[in-house]
Amino acid sequence: MTVDITTKYLGLDLTNPLVASASPLTGKLSTLVQLEEAGAAAVVLPSLFEEQIEHDSWAVHDLYEYGSAISPEAFGGYVPEMDGYNTGPDHYLELLEKAKDNLTIPVIASLNGMSPGGWTKYAKTIEESGADALELNVYRVATDINMTGSEIEAGYIQLVQDLKETIDIPLAVKISPYFSSLASMCRRLVEAGADGLVLFNRFYQPDINLDELKVKPDIVLSSPVNLRLPLRWTAILRGRVDASLAASSGVHTGEDVVKLLLAGSDVTQMASALLKYGPSHLATVLFEMESWFSEREYTSVEQGRGSLSQVSAGDPEAFERTNYMRSLVTYSSRY
Repeated sequence: MTVDITTKYLGLDLTNPLVASASPLTGKLSTLVQLEEAGAAAVVLPSLFEEQIEHDSWAVHDLYEYGSAISPEAFGGYVPEMDGYNTGPDHYLELLEKAKDNLTIPVIASLNGMSPGGWTKYAKTIEESGADALELNVYRVATDINMTGSEIEAGYIQLVQDLKETIDIPLAVKISPYFSSLASMCRRLVEAGADGLVLFNRFYQPDINLDELKVKPDIVLSSPVNLRLPLRWTAILRGRVDASLAASSGVHTGEDVVKLLLAGSDVTQMASALLKYGPSHLATVLFEMESWFSEREYTSVEQGRGSLSQVSAGDPEAFERTNYMRSLVTYSSRY
């Protein structure tokens, strides 16, 4: 049986739900072409950092060291040579324009920032360079003990409002799960202008080198276990916020994609699996996903989308505290 695997994300018509998220692979034209050929329905370019826009005269080494501590998009074990990667605003626009000239799928630009400011005006330049949409990758570690959660959240909302006032293309916001009331925060982000939410941005924790007695960046690629968090919150938010939902982190197989679609995601984003297995892995994941729906006689992905979300599931409490209690009670050990 032929299954209609098309989907819509941020108002964009996509051939399937697989999106290559921001990573070193989307930072080179050659691998962007490979990702499209393997089945990517859209690509998200590596993030252009707030600091790069405000201080593009920094040395490349300083930028590299900053980025490597917080993002897999600048990981020393995977990053290509600097002359082929994202080294500043001018290079970023050049990559965006080349991607638009050579790809037929949507190209989503990405800005990584944490504070409202003049740098957000650069989003208009990105739009004028041809981006089909913009993903705001918000990264902030709240270390100021005098700053309240409300103040931090207000900054996020203001940032989204500033960007939305600047651009006409769709805006997705990639956030972390670390809010005291995540569901409420997601609703407020959508009300502020977010057309989509990407769940979630992973915080990469530093390690300590005991030989050199230094703090060092340490990136650990995601595993399928990391899927549980976006799975849960996609299911909770589906039907409750008027925005596209993209699930990110832990997407490695076709079954992972199916689970997230049933939970209610419009698309799934992949980075770690592609860094580990290469762009061709997309074709495998796409085949596995399509086979699952075909074998169960679904006519389309849309038919199953959200069928196991909280608002549709037969046991909605499974996504809440009840699941915690059941997990503890039912777990058994050979000891």
